[in-house]
Amino acid sequence: MSDVKKIVQTAYSGIATSERPLRSGSCSCSKKNISKEIGYTDEQLNTVGSADLGLGCGNPTAFGAIRKGDTVIDLGSGGGIDCFLAAEKVGTRGKVIGIDFTKEMVDRAQAHAKVGGHDNVTFILGDIEQLPIADSSADIIISNCVINLAPDKHKVFGEARRVLKAGGRMYVSDIVLLAPLTSAQRNDNELIAGCVAGAMLKEEYLTLVCESGFTVRVLSENKDISKRQYDGIPLESLMIVATK
Repeated sequence: MSDVKKIVQTAYSGIATSERPLRSGSCSCSKKNISKEIGYTDEQLNTVGSADLGLGCGNPTAFGAIRKGDTVIDLGSGGGIDCFLAAEKVGTRGKVIGIDFTKEMVDRAQAHAKVGGHDNVTFILGDIEQLPIADSSADIIISNCVINLAPDKHKVFGEARRVLKAGGRMYVSDIVLLAPLTSAQRNDNELIAGCVAGAMLKEEYLTLVCESGFTVRVLSENKDISKRQYDGIPLESLMIVATK
């Protein structure tokens, strides 16, 4: 495992077991307020309860055209918030699979699923750079402020394309940079775990998705998140749909 993955895994293991937020200026602080600011409704947050850890930078299920009977994969499912919201949309004929490489997060999400009676949701311990999912088996992929944490984003999008059915769609909320970071910022452990140090420049990110074989459309851009959560670092939350 790379040093970056160890840093991320350690940080999110701590959040899963203690709800310890990352520092102010990362993806996690004042959970419910942050979640409302990035697009979740009070009704949704009441539905998911403590599965909301305030770790996202958008609400991919709000944009995702998820239908009854769909198979949905969540890359970096955390406490399960987006999986549970997607589960309501796919119904009993569909299924949702959450992938996370932090055991404590998977354990926590499984506990939420059991308490909530979410029989159509499964959580699997796995790496989004090497998905434990069969080829052409998913209708929809969602991901919320996670791909920026992966050292090899080309592998992530390649794996996403592999597991999607022909015509399948990927709805992603992610942090992208609007200007380069300093070397010190790139090597700051808190910024590595906090969705910043590993982020790509916006245009490079979009180019990478296209080069991975997707047709890409930008759905929204949230620049205000920089001041609210990231101490003014030049970045934004980018919401895209990528179609296979």
